Amino acid sequence: MRLRNFLIAVRDIERSRQFYQELFDMTVLKDFGDNVILAGGLVLQERSQWEQLTGKESVPGYDGELFFETGNLDGFLQKLDACGGAVTVLREVRVNAWGRRAVLLADPDGHVIEVADDYSN
Repeated sequence: MRLRNFLIAVRDIERSRQFYQELFDMTVLKDFGDNVILAGGLVLQERSQWEQLTGKESVPGYDGELFFETGNLDGFLQKLDACGGAVTVLREVRVNAWGRRAVLLADPDGHVIEVADDYSN
């Protein structure tokens, strides 16, 4: 058995798709309208569809995070800075306990995202 994807429920699928495509360079593998599969295993699903399928109420920004590594954190930070404050930064860049620089931000629905230097750097 293997983990195939990680799905997050979003309020506006087009806004979320644009966020992940533009900031993280993620490409769309499959587009089912209210469900979009991005390269890397992230799936975006409209909250209303998720609630209908699961019978549960969506709670944005739950206790978890998406984690990305990059070989060019400085380049990512420039890209983030170019957003002109349109992206919520939860914690500016700092060196974590295990010696990696990382920034913490939120997507349009409040999901926490950490972006850190690649271990090989």
